[in-house]
Amino acid sequence: MESSTITPAAPEAADDIAAARRGGLRRLAGWSAVALLLVPTAVAACRVADVDAVTPMPQLLAFLPWMLLPAGAALLLALLGRRRAFVLWAAAVLALLGWYVRPYDTGLTEDPPGPVAARLTVLTSNLEFGGATEGLLTAVRREQPDLVFVQECSVACAKALRSRVSRADYPYRHIVEGDPAEGSAILSRHPLKPAPGVDSVLAMPGATATVGEQPVNLQLAHPLPPVPSAVDDWRQELGRLTSYAAGARDGGRPTLIAGDFNATQDHAAFRRVLEAGELRDSATLAGAARTPSWPAAVRRPLGAQIDHVLVSEDFSVRGARFLDLADTDHRSLLVTLDLHLRTE
Repeated sequence: MESSTITPAAPEAADDIAAARRGGLRRLAGWSAVALLLVPTAVAACRVADVDAVTPMPQLLAFLPWMLLPAGAALLLALLGRRRAFVLWAAAVLALLGWYVRPYDTGLTEDPPGPVAARLTVLTSNLEFGGATEGLLTAVRREQPDLVFVQECSVACAKALRSRVSRADYPYRHIVEGDPAEGSAILSRHPLKPAPGVDSVLAMPGATATVGEQPVNLQLAHPLPPVPSAVDDWRQELGRLTSYAAGARDGGRPTLIAGDFNATQDHAAFRRVLEAGELRDSATLAGAARTPSWPAAVRRPLGAQIDHVLVSEDFSVRGARFLDLADTDHRSLLVTLDLHLRTE
């Protein structure tokens, strides 16, 4: 019986096999980087182009900071793969995302238009189908805000506001009943007159408050969310808020728009509201631009800030903080404002 022997591979052949494996791993790393970059690139491109585009872009723009994770992983893979073009691509996407993730406006108002006429605290709260009604009542008693904007106030919520919120504390109310998410309410310590609101599926009532002898435009915001089946409706209702803001600016009165906008600073449709009314975001001015308000269980840097208090230049912002209420997927926003007299 003949014996057989195994001849070891030549050193050159082993080196070739190892080099081929390294090359294969680098190619895999490079193309994996490309796969990871596709979505962050599309999101960054929409932000640069100042558009919300179509599904899934409006939904992804709400979570733009999240795009830093796949873009960062892509950069590492591109470096491992030694793909110069992919490294430059990933670095460019990361730089763009980083630029937009930074607060787009910071610092309290430096040059108010005149002396302080009144100080206001404003609370806005989405109760998730009225589930957080008890939490809202507790927060109102504890914080004693001057103005309260309530979204998703069910019929039971409306009944509780009427019967359990002291008329001595809040003698002025504008409540629109609806179930389960359509209802909204504005409560005020200051004289309040109903005003035409913004046409919408979920109630967006308006009012005029008299604060320090000044009439102030109040508008509750609650456009439909940008779910895939309702992106056009979301865009249309934010467009109506934009028209309202532009009209309020032209009217020359102090203006305050508060509520669940179902949009973040990274949505072009939301930025249109700010631009049209020459409005500022209170949380941003108070240094809390990226503090998430939805979903309530998620903390910075994840989550999205879709609950806002927007103010005209008649107001300066003294502070803003987010409150946690039980039984709602939103965090409430409480801001402190100074209303100034115009000296022009």
